[in-house]
Order: sequence, then structure tokens, then C-alpha cells
Amino acid sequence: MTYDVESVRARFPSLATGTAHFDGPGGSQVPAVVADAVRDAMVSPLANRGVVTAAERAADAIVLDARRALGDLLGAPAEGVVFGRSMTQLTYDLARTLARTWQPGDEVVVTRLDHDANVRPWVQAAEAVGAVVRWVGFDPATGELDDVADVLSDRTRLVAVTAASNLIGTRPAVAEIGAAAHERGALFFVDGVHLTPHHPVDVEALGADFFACSPYKFFGPHCGVVAGRPEVLADLRPDKLVPSSDAVPERFELGTLPYEVLAGCTAAVDFIADLVPSAGSRRERVVASLATVGEHEDRLREKVESGLAELPGTVVWSRARRRTPTVLVTFTDHAVADAYRYLAGLGVNAPAGAFYAVETSRWLGLGDTGGLRIGLAPYSTGAEVDRLLDGLAAFLRSA
Repeated sequence: MTYDVESVRARFPSLATGTAHFDGPGGSQVPAVVADAVRDAMVSPLANRGVVTAAERAADAIVLDARRALGDLLGAPAEGVVFGRSMTQLTYDLARTLARTWQPGDEVVVTRLDHDANVRPWVQAAEAVGAVVRWVGFDPATGELDDVADVLSDRTRLVAVTAASNLIGTRPAVAEIGAAAHERGALFFVDGVHLTPHHPVDVEALGADFFACSPYKFFGPHCGVVAGRPEVLADLRPDKLVPSSDAVPERFELGTLPYEVLAGCTAAVDFIADLVPSAGSRRERVVASLATVGEHEDRLREKVESGLAELPGTVVWSRARRRTPTVLVTFTDHAVADAYRYLAGLGVNAPAGAFYAVETSRWLGLGDTGGLRIGLAPYSTGAEVDRLLDGLAAFLRSA
């Protein structure tokens, strides 16, 4: 399929400023249709969800539409889609709830490749009940995750792994890890925040009992989502108010949902489905669009990596065989923070840091400083990549 990046870019008001955005892993730009959906919801008659008044029915429709939209995006049952303030909040809530089912000596598996939101909630929950934390490292030379199966046992209760490293882009063999976890009777939690904007996701095929993502990383408003297997969610008893619904997934959503945010989430999924003109269901169009977007981003990533290879004193840490269009760079003689500021002065946003992937950064020997992260997005262009590379070349000459 043909990908018309200029047509896509025209739908993002913020891109008219001329800034080249390589900061998508921290939050994407927002198309006008998503902002319009948020506004339209806020100025429409709304009330608490119900079936009597028009305002109640409008609120209920927004919630149900958003669950269906995220289900289509993720290849997950709509009735298992849980909304929250952020992925971090939802993960903490689930960790505390699941920990009630653990006993001293039970085991929880986390990795050095993960964002801290898929590490610390599980570590802290395990410590609170006397469970054991098993760590899985990765090869700094290749960026490839070590074999998770090596640390599994009959006491493993949960395996938490990222679908893609937000720092170096590595995409582990998630489905294989999930199968190994289930063979041991463990639940499987996947952090899909960084993968979802770049590649088609099929939660059921991955074997995830829980799959987390953040709509603001794929053109939507700020909130978090966990797509859980409904039958697994039904067995969990989170803290909640007495009059709050005990239905799944509502029992996991504390208080009244932000209807305008959910309307924006639906609009974001519809936008993704229309990135590349195609026929079929929304799910089919989402998959077709993201597959084509992935090819576009991979071409640009190869251009970035080829250009970086020609810059002296540049070290590229994103080396895995399968990875997202995310490149982490450091410089032998220059601070990454200086490069960040220099590029910003040229209207090129490529931030520096560890980006909450503290275990990953430390495992690479970069401490908490991290590196310069170059994150490509569906609206990135070859001309912007040239600006980035020219800017880095000028920085290395001038610094």
C-alpha cells in the first residue's frame, strides 16, 4: 500500500510550526480530529452513565465505543478493556490486587529491558508479601533479552515483560515468553506502550493476560489502558467503593470516567484505521495501516542509522534484530544533554535521558544519564531525518 505521509501530516496542526518531532516515544502529536472529538464530547449533554436520559445514554455510548475501539486496536475483547489515569496507575492497581493472591516464596519475574512502570509496581508488591523477584537481563552488545524461561519455576506467579523497549527499541519474542509463563501456570503482563504506535498488536495471539498501552503515545489524549482477559479480571477483587459497579471491567475503574478523554481515544483509533485507505472492518484497517506505517518508519530508521554510522564518536545502542524505529545514541566526547539542547535550537526535538527505563540504562553502563533518543513516528519524513543528521554533524563539529 502507498503511504502518503504529507497527507497524514496535514492533519496535525502542531506540525505546522516546522518543528521536527523525534520525541514521539514520550507522547505523539495530536491530529485535529482527536481534539475535535474531545471538544465535541465536552460541549454535548452528558451525565453519569445510565439508560434513562439522553445525557446518560450519551455518556454510556462514549464508554462502550471507546472499549470497542481499543479492542479493535489491540485485537482484544472489548469487555476486558480497562481505562485509568495512566498505564503506571493501572499497573500499580493490578500489582496490589494480584499480590493478595501471592504467598511468601512465590516468584515474580521482571526484566532489565523494561520501563520502570513495568518493574517497580511488581517489585514493591512482591516485597510487601514476601514474594521473590527474579530478574532477567539482556545482552548489552545486541540488546536482545535473555531467555525468560531460564528463571521460571512452579512458584512463578507472574511474568512482566515489555513488548518493545522504550529506550533501545528491542522487541522480545513476547508470544514465546507468554507460552512459557503459562506452562508454569503464571499470569503474563505485557507493557505494550512503546509497541502499539508502531506495529499491529494482537493481544490474544501474544498470549497476554494483561496488555497495557497509553493512548497519548498513538495520537490520543492522556490516559492509560489495560486490556485484560475478561475471565482473569473476573477472578480479581480490587479495592473499590461499595456502590460502584462490580461488573468487569468497571470494578477496576475508580470513580467516573473522563468521557471526553474516551471520546478522543475512539477518534485516535479511527484515525489510525484511516492512515492508509483500505477496505474491511476497523480492526482490519488498523492492522493494514500499522503494517504500512511500520514499513515507512523502518525505512527512515535505516536512514537514521546509516547517517549516524558516518558521524565520528557516535555510539548507537539500539542493536536488536527486531526493534521499533527508536534509536539510542551517545557520544564519546560530548554530553547527550548538550546535543539535546543544540538540536532544540534548530527546531529538532530529540530529547536526552533514561526515560524511566532506569534498569535498561544502568545495564548498558549509561547510569541514569541515558542517551539521546531518536524516535520516529508515522508523521516523520526523510527531510526531517536529514535535518536531524545535519544538526548532529554540526553539533559534533562545534562542540
